[in-house]
Amino acid sequence: MMRKKSISASKASLVLFLCQMISALEVPLDLSQPPTITQQSPKDYIVDPRENIVIQCEAKGKPPPSFSWTRNGTHFDIDKDAQVTMKPNSGTLVINIMNGGKAEAYEGVYQCTARNERGAAISNNIVIRPSRSPLWTKEKLEPNQVREGDSLVLHCRPPVGLPPPIIFWMDNAFQRLPQSERVSQGLNGDLYFSNVQPEDTREDYICYARFNHTQTIQQKQPISVKVFSMDSLNDTIAANLSDTDIYGAKPVTERQPVLLTPTGSTSTKVELRGNVLLLECIAAGLPTPVIRWIKEGGELPANRTFFENFKKTLKIIDVSEADSGNYKCIARNILGSAHHVISVTVKAAPYWITAPRNLVLSPGEDGTLICRANGNPKPNISWLANGVPIAIAPEDPSRKVDGDTIIFSHVQERSSAVYQCNASNEYGYLLANAFVNVLAEPPRILTSANKLYQVISDSPALLDCAYFGSPKPEIEWFKGVKGSILRGNEYIFHDNGTLEIPVAQKDSTGTYTCVARNELGKIQNEVQLEVKDPTMIIKQPEYKVVQRYGQVSFECIIKHDSTLLPAVIWLKDNDELPDDERFLVGKDNLTIMNVTDRDDGTYTCIVNTTLDSVSASAVLTVVAAPPTPAIIYARPNPPFDLELTGQLERSVELSWIPGDENNSPITNFVIEYEDGLHEPGVWHYQTEVPGTQTTVQLKLSPYVNYSFRVIAVNEIGRSQPSEPSEQYLTKSANPDENPSNVQGIGSEPDNLVITWESLKGFQSNGPGLQYKVSWRQKDVDDEWTSVIVANVSKYIVSGTPTFVPYEIKVQALNDLGYAPEPSEVIGHSGEDLPMVAPGNVQVHVVNSTLAKVHWDPVPLKTVRGHLQGYKVYYWKVQSLSRRSRRHVEKKILTFRGNKTFGMLPGLEPYSSYKLNVRVVNGKGEGPASPDKVFKTPEGVPSSPSFLKITNPTLDSLTLEWGSPTHPNGVLTSYILKFQPINNTHELGPLVEIRIPANESSLILKNLNYSTRYKFYFNAQTSVGSGSQITEEAVTIMDEAMASRQVDIATQGWFIGLMCAVALLILILLIVCFIRRNKGGKYPVKEKEDAHADPEIQPMKEDDGTFGEYRSLESDAEDHKPLKKGSRTPSDRTVKKEDSDDSLVDYGEGVNGQFNEDGSFIGQYSGKKEKEPAEGNESSEAPSPVNAMNSFV
Repeated sequence: MMRKKSISASKASLVLFLCQMISALEVPLDLSQPPTITQQSPKDYIVDPRENIVIQCEAKGKPPPSFSWTRNGTHFDIDKDAQVTMKPNSGTLVINIMNGGKAEAYEGVYQCTARNERGAAISNNIVIRPSRSPLWTKEKLEPNQVREGDSLVLHCRPPVGLPPPIIFWMDNAFQRLPQSERVSQGLNGDLYFSNVQPEDTREDYICYARFNHTQTIQQKQPISVKVFSMDSLNDTIAANLSDTDIYGAKPVTERQPVLLTPTGSTSTKVELRGNVLLLECIAAGLPTPVIRWIKEGGELPANRTFFENFKKTLKIIDVSEADSGNYKCIARNILGSAHHVISVTVKAAPYWITAPRNLVLSPGEDGTLICRANGNPKPNISWLANGVPIAIAPEDPSRKVDGDTIIFSHVQERSSAVYQCNASNEYGYLLANAFVNVLAEPPRILTSANKLYQVISDSPALLDCAYFGSPKPEIEWFKGVKGSILRGNEYIFHDNGTLEIPVAQKDSTGTYTCVARNELGKIQNEVQLEVKDPTMIIKQPEYKVVQRYGQVSFECIIKHDSTLLPAVIWLKDNDELPDDERFLVGKDNLTIMNVTDRDDGTYTCIVNTTLDSVSASAVLTVVAAPPTPAIIYARPNPPFDLELTGQLERSVELSWIPGDENNSPITNFVIEYEDGLHEPGVWHYQTEVPGTQTTVQLKLSPYVNYSFRVIAVNEIGRSQPSEPSEQYLTKSANPDENPSNVQGIGSEPDNLVITWESLKGFQSNGPGLQYKVSWRQKDVDDEWTSVIVANVSKYIVSGTPTFVPYEIKVQALNDLGYAPEPSEVIGHSGEDLPMVAPGNVQVHVVNSTLAKVHWDPVPLKTVRGHLQGYKVYYWKVQSLSRRSRRHVEKKILTFRGNKTFGMLPGLEPYSSYKLNVRVVNGKGEGPASPDKVFKTPEGVPSSPSFLKITNPTLDSLTLEWGSPTHPNGVLTSYILKFQPINNTHELGPLVEIRIPANESSLILKNLNYSTRYKFYFNAQTSVGSGSQITEEAVTIMDEAMASRQVDIATQGWFIGLMCAVALLILILLIVCFIRRNKGGKYPVKEKEDAHADPEIQPMKEDDGTFGEYRSLESDAEDHKPLKKGSRTPSDRTVKKEDSDDSLVDYGEGVNGQFNEDGSFIGQYSGKKEKEPAEGNESSEAPSPVNAMNSFV
């Protein structure tokens, strides 16, 4: 199902029309006009006594009006009251209560007057009253003791507030007391029990009064209710009587209904027109009575009648005089009934029939002000002029008062004034201001020029022409700048100047001109109308049945006006989609994954644009997985009994009988055909129809031997095809269409190859298919040359000029005649190589690696083909720094189209280049332009080819280097920088030496012995320094240290020590492997407990840092450093603040003593080896712990 709405076109047009009617009466603010009240406070204005009082009075006019106030009928001098101020350029009063003022002191009736030289407008009488929320009066509340089944009324009697409070009953826990047909709150706030039950016993029935204006809540004292059941009452009596006494209370007796409110059999009620009528009947009785309402002699008004408070309250909204009458409430239970008749009279405060409206007249014109109102009783109409009763107002010879009408004749400028109409009866009053403004003004159009209106096709279009003038201008509409005046039934002309096109079509698009004229002049304005295509859902979501936990997808494919941007929204049961990742919204579909029972419902696709909205819905039914035995959902059986009827030349009717749908409804039928004459055995798609349709009218082509078959489709899949229908051979006819994709492209400079896509067999419409190929040279007054060829797809025209345009057409024909006249296409004969080279080739060198080349385009006639672009060939001739030639490698850059410049990137600095430019067409390249030579400037060099450091001594090093591979200019010098590096890899001061460019080696002297140096080396040209290479080298130690090192290494004791260390490591490895094979955890905790070290014990208890020691096998991370903040060992050793190493890293720094129990070090030490700087040798003896770690 699909529904469409063009944004409520009829409502939109009505709203626009009403708004324009109002605006048409507006006098532009730059013209003289009497005051108009634009904003004022309500007639009955209840204010918060704690806040400042703001009495609004805003008005407009020209000149801007001045304001004054009366209070209780006399002038209110605000200058004499320091608490009262008037807003600038406004009549709004602000009474300062928050700085000491009393709201009660400013109670009264206020009226505002706005006055200028053309008249005076007055506001309503505004009655100011501060809100009141008095406290509950103290009263002594006796407990209510009630017998089960009796009725009960708990009185609230709230304090009188302004406005009246909202009443509700709650308990001590601030929970609302439950209400029902038996227990409910009346309109007066009392709590009524039709009959009490034991569960009604409680001591906290509390009535609350909420005063919304002051945001306060007052609470009555709790009321206690105790219900005595018959059983408990009998037990009490029995305990106080002897066995011989006769005793026993009566059981709970049922009672017929009795009305608790209202009392008596009849009552009256007066309500005002437009208000809400509330009638109430609450009855006592057991069983609880049921209330029913009727209107004597009539029906309760439909659509305006509501029942509240368990049908105890009858509510009729927006009452009118027709709702007067007798309303009967009937309370009934199984024992009887009671009723009450309420006589309702609907009175009416005055309401407008015709309110006076502003009148703009030109000098000498006539006019009327009409003021008509109704009410019950009928209101009295009185007139005022500029706020003064008209009987005592200054005389105006052009004015005549006739009851509810003032007639103006031959007005003059002095006749301008503001008139007030007052309609009043005992229930209220209406006051309306309407001015008479006498002006002589030429027409003006208030609608902005060239305003654009956009509507949807087939919907109304409303073109605005708001205007003003005095006398009132006449309005005419034209379409187009010089179009004729618009008339006729297809247009509606509104009094406010609006042009309505009830049904806009695409051809309604265009420029519309509005012309306004009166006796003082003429003016016109243009607006634009655009009519858009409607938005449509061309593939709607369809009814789906899916098994639980399956997947389902709804499609919503749309078509819309290309200038409108659609927004697609999906809803489930008219609400937003669940916030669930199972719902996947695509561009034109909604997919639900893993379907559950909660997904059952109606899914709606809504497409919104700025101008219209369409929607389509489909129902999803979720079914359970098939029970055992399972319901078989299968593809449908194939249709049968295919029959052809109504055979015509171009159509036939096909009917069939559906096969079994196999528990899944057939959604559609697919019809296919076979052409036994041209393509026997090949079936083609013809059409498809909904699953409810079993006949279809098929369109046919001539000269086809048709057979048809039908395939049924359901949610499970497609059926097998039906048996083919009988064959039907259609008559031959002329071809309906011509070949497509006709092209003319030459393969040689002197030919034209015409190609096309041949018609398929069934498109021939008859035997003897051929083609008529026609051509002629374009822009030459030649006749068509034609040739008829067989059923081929190419024809070659020879002897053509090189690359000239031809008009080409190919027409199909058969034995019965020709196809319709074909359309013409433009082709070209063959291309040849371009004849000339580009001229005026110029090169601008941008920098050392980039150049820009310019050339003049070649004349198009010399291109002799489709211009594809220009190719720039460029190559390096030689390097200017080495003056040596090398193998020339040409580079090619292609610039597409008719460009006349290009950039050449990737050039080598300080080199000589050549280039030429050639034009390119589809055949190939033209001749090259003369070679152009250009040179690139110097650049920075590449890094030196190598840097070697040799012959280290105690205080010197020898440096050798190779010149840069790419000097990119003339080398000016080399820059050598070097600095020492200490054992911690910190860098020392940097020394810089500049070396002549012709040097290739250098001996550095006066260096420190046994010191590592880092060298930075680069070359320079006049442009700057190139990239650098770095190397490091070490000066040698002095000979005494070297000899001591050698002596130690050759001593026997040192060799013995190394052997002992190796043996110790082997023993430790064996122990570790044994412990690992055993698994489990090391018993370190028992060792700690045995030592009872006070520093170690809290580690487990406080932060768990060493709460459990794990084996090497179970925790390979024991060698990782502990985090900062771990506790210090028992010997108070503290690690460096800037280190992240493990605590065991400090083993060597404190002579390897970690704890009193050395087992921790032996089993768990995991110190990381810090790699020494290259070339440095450590003089420390290796640590056994570190040695063990290196093996592990």
